[in-house]
Amino acid sequence: MNSELLGIISTYVLTLVIAIPLGKYLAKVFAGEKVWTDFLKPLETVIFRLSGVNPKEQMNWKQHMKALLTINSVWLIYGFFVLIYQDKLPLNPDGNPGMTPDLSFNTIISFVVNCNLQHYSGETGVSYLTQHFVLMFLHFTSAATGIASAVVFFKAFRDKSTTTLGNFWEYFIKAITRLLVPLSLIIAIILAFNGSPASYTPKDQFISLQGDTVNASRGPAAQLIAIKHLGTNGGGYFGVNSSHPLENPNYITNMVEAVSQMIIPMAMIIAFGFFIRRMKLAWSIFGVMTLGMFLLLTLSLSSETGGNPEIAKMGISQPTGSMEGKEVRFGVAATAYWSTITTIVSTGSVNGMHDSTMPLTGLWQMLGMMINSFFGGCGVGILNYFIYLIVAVFISGLMVGRTPEFLGHKVEAREIKIAALVTLLSPFLIMAGTALAAFVNVNYADAEWAVKPANWLNNPGFHGFSEMLYEMTSANANNGSGFEGLGDNNVFWNVSTGVVLFFGRFLPIIGPIAIAGLLAQKKYIPESAGTLRVDTVTFSAMTLVIIIVLNALSYFPALVLGPIAEYFTMIK
Repeated sequence: MNSELLGIISTYVLTLVIAIPLGKYLAKVFAGEKVWTDFLKPLETVIFRLSGVNPKEQMNWKQHMKALLTINSVWLIYGFFVLIYQDKLPLNPDGNPGMTPDLSFNTIISFVVNCNLQHYSGETGVSYLTQHFVLMFLHFTSAATGIASAVVFFKAFRDKSTTTLGNFWEYFIKAITRLLVPLSLIIAIILAFNGSPASYTPKDQFISLQGDTVNASRGPAAQLIAIKHLGTNGGGYFGVNSSHPLENPNYITNMVEAVSQMIIPMAMIIAFGFFIRRMKLAWSIFGVMTLGMFLLLTLSLSSETGGNPEIAKMGISQPTGSMEGKEVRFGVAATAYWSTITTIVSTGSVNGMHDSTMPLTGLWQMLGMMINSFFGGCGVGILNYFIYLIVAVFISGLMVGRTPEFLGHKVEAREIKIAALVTLLSPFLIMAGTALAAFVNVNYADAEWAVKPANWLNNPGFHGFSEMLYEMTSANANNGSGFEGLGDNNVFWNVSTGVVLFFGRFLPIIGPIAIAGLLAQKKYIPESAGTLRVDTVTFSAMTLVIIIVLNALSYFPALVLGPIAEYFTMIK
């Protein structure tokens, strides 16, 4: 166990060592300062000219959001039809069928919004062409969308007062050319040399040790696996994701994939501090996020290494902890670490089955997605955290009897209303979606649908409720992981989670950008003796308390009905 703990400590330290200089580099890139990747400028110029875009044209926050929604709408329509007709298109050597309209609806929304909730099995559900020109393409663009949105937010607080927030297309293209493509190439090469397929050949056939004939899928896996983690996308090339031996062959690739999914979310916090020239604020945010991450990780490690009480009742020793659903080549600690980081940064990839983890581990996984701001996805993590910051500023202002201010700008009723709406959105989507699913499952169990609601759950009772709650939580958080005991490839789950995916992605981006844009255009107020400082340990603690209280009030009743109730049934 000591060696397993050393492995996750080494993984985290390596992530930190990469993320800090990467953050400084990103700040320079998006501020237009000189960096070593400037040799890519001619390529970017060609892209802008072919697209008819003037990267120097300044936009306000509304124009930024219009550009974001317009281009994402185009990708939604394009991908929807490619997925339906993929069986009639080239690069399909395994003859995978086209998707049904409802599955295509769910899949394309999921990949556009950086979630990659897969209601199909990766290697049999899509063709090589779809993997490349729809899914892998959207891995890059959805991550770049989040990063570009974050840079708009950065720009709002760089100057004392402004209405010009840079150009969305410039931020978007630079996120791809200066960050995502170069790092993806490095990661893909490492994965390919460690055994992940990177070819375009069809399935290979071999005879197993039991004498069975087995068809093993291959294809351009290493390329997709690299960007799926780097961009906090998470969609698995293979059905069981990074627990598959070709998707995650050994402990080296496990470390590489774990590091790659954390470096950009961490780096964006550092970049924020350098960009707006307030490193103390960045480190205070980083500290709260890190503390939240370690709290969830410690609790998950404790739950998993303690073993399964039901197995212990049978007198069976569990020296390695609860190994159900985990890969022996990784172990309990590395799986608990992965399950923590993949749910707090909205990657959603798995190196073990979350459905098989202990009930309290499932609780911490869901809570990480419900909070969705302990580093969070590419770019959007800091946007989610900003909402908590604004709420904390407002409450702190009330406590000291001052008009709330954030970085020299008064926070007034309009901004608080937007923050309140965004804060209430996630609980509404998750609770309403889960309630609807539970209602249909109980009251229309034998409805004559293609898949009867009675057949949705392989695990009835408390765990079955957790499976439905997890699915809606994962969709809202743009995470994509799941409790796979749920039969989700049917019209109800494809459509309902598709709707949750859409609103759970774009409204939490639009809300913080709108607040930042509105604050940026207000008159700057110099700091005085009575100014509430937001970069102190006291305010950081206040923000953490706000995060805990808001999420406890929102989700505790549902969590009691699921993982908490299941836990008490196991220890009675």
